[in-house]
Amino acid sequence: MKIEINNDRKIFAIQEEFSNSFPCFKIAFHEKPNTHDGPASEKLVKSSSKTVAECRTIHNSGSISITSGMSVGELKQHMVDIFGLTIEIFAKSDNGNQNETPVDETSILEEQNIEDAITRIS
Repeated sequence: MKIEINNDRKIFAIQEEFSNSFPCFKIAFHEKPNTHDGPASEKLVKSSSKTVAECRTIHNSGSISITSGMSVGELKQHMVDIFGLTIEIFAKSDNGNQNETPVDETSILEEQNIEDAITRIS
């Protein structure tokens, strides 16, 4: 799957696109860091109508390919390195809400997505 990243994209559009490919997960964005190389805010973006530009200091545009073997940690690192976006990945509960605990960084997205789907069916 490819996700297009540019300053004008809305956070909710990226979240929706991600959830269509990985329905057991939710992607959340941290607020923009204070400086170019500063640490990310601990706060997650609450208004999904914000644009990508409002959440980063590096303004590269392009797309990111999320492959079946990519780990959560690799995705998070690519988003920071290439686009200046700090993200968290959460597992959705049976009722579709996110859990309070982020998905482990070593989890492989596609494998975890399949395991979660099988667990829900059982």
